[in-house]
Amino acid sequence: MRSRGTKPSANRVATALRLAASCLHHSRRALGAFFRRINARLGTPKAITATAHTLARFVYTMLKYGTAYVAQGMDEYEQRDRTRVVAHLSRRAQELGYTLVQTPEDVPA
Repeated sequence: MRSRGTKPSANRVATALRLAASCLHHSRRALGAFFRRINARLGTPKAITATAHTLARFVYTMLKYGTAYVAQGMDEYEQRDRTRVVAHLSRRAQELGYTLVQTPEDVPA
């Protein structure tokens, strides 16, 4: 049986974080890009929960250590994510005995 969303909770902070996470769908920041990436892979309910969890970690870090939140741009986040994905693909190809080669971007497919 598949879960359709998050269990109902009386915790007002959890509700506020989920509401904030659901508003990030059109955001042009890193959190918006994170939400869209998870949403494409797992669906909206799980993306809201995952993004709310990320927001909760940010809030906890700010409260516990007194650090300021530094907003990361969407382009920087997507570039870092792309680098991570390429590194994983290269490692996986090498494990299977293949070599991953990047094609020039100006060549039509």
